[in-house]
Amino acid sequence: MVALTTNPAKGLPSVMTDEEFAKFCEFFYRKTGIQYQDGKKYYVERRIVDRIEKTGSESFRDYFTLVRFQADGEELQFLVNAMTVNETYFFREDYQFDALVGSILPAIARTKQKGAPIRIWSVPCSSGEEPYSIAINILEHWDQSDTWDIEIHASDIDSKILGEARAGIYSERSLSRVSDQLRARYFLPKLNGTFQICDELRQSIDFSLVNVVDPLHTKRFRGLDVIFCRNLLIYFDDVGRRETVEMFYETLAPGGFVCLGHSESMSRMSSIFLPRKFKETIVYQKPAE
Repeated sequence: MVALTTNPAKGLPSVMTDEEFAKFCEFFYRKTGIQYQDGKKYYVERRIVDRIEKTGSESFRDYFTLVRFQADGEELQFLVNAMTVNETYFFREDYQFDALVGSILPAIARTKQKGAPIRIWSVPCSSGEEPYSIAINILEHWDQSDTWDIEIHASDIDSKILGEARAGIYSERSLSRVSDQLRARYFLPKLNGTFQICDELRQSIDFSLVNVVDPLHTKRFRGLDVIFCRNLLIYFDDVGRRETVEMFYETLAPGGFVCLGHSESMSRMSSIFLPRKFKETIVYQKPAE
């Protein structure tokens, strides 16, 4: 039986005291860089209650001990999957994809040696709509796409959502901005009314589990040309944002670009990147050597 107290904000049972909530948030922040304020206690608790029940833990204290000291870290990964938000759709903030094919990739191609790959990283990639949108836009709108070896890497901290990204099966809601022509070209209709990305695209993208605050996870990313990191850093504090931006700087090749979400501004995090305006969007460039 899970011991409950009262959550005065909601008038509902609570499994954590305020002190325990603070300890949990500090632990989760150290592990993921994601920060939760007091106003998110109900959101956090509902997900922890579900994990307490699924693991058969007696109380929050027992469950917290399991998460912290389990040797293989399996329950921590289940908890991360439960706590992260994954809501996206194809061609979201499409003005950045326009900038990618109209300005960013041509700029990269002008300075890169023939035969060298162009490397793009989508993080967090959620259920895959962003990296697949990148691939489709390049194939459809960049006239040099056939002359370059383009690598698209896609990463997320949520192992469950990565499985969905690899499968590439989407509802009508995810495809609301995809034209009939593109659906016919890149998607296969399924019997249940969903659509699956064609095998060629699914097999061309490298999906991997990555925690951006863990150097062991990010060290393999070097010499990147473009990073799409949209609407992740809003969940970090100032220190976490700055450290993540500095990691991006290290992973990018000279002259590489970072695309952030529309509500995020690099100038509030670091001055090491140069702002570049391409039509309707601002992106950030690592100075060329």
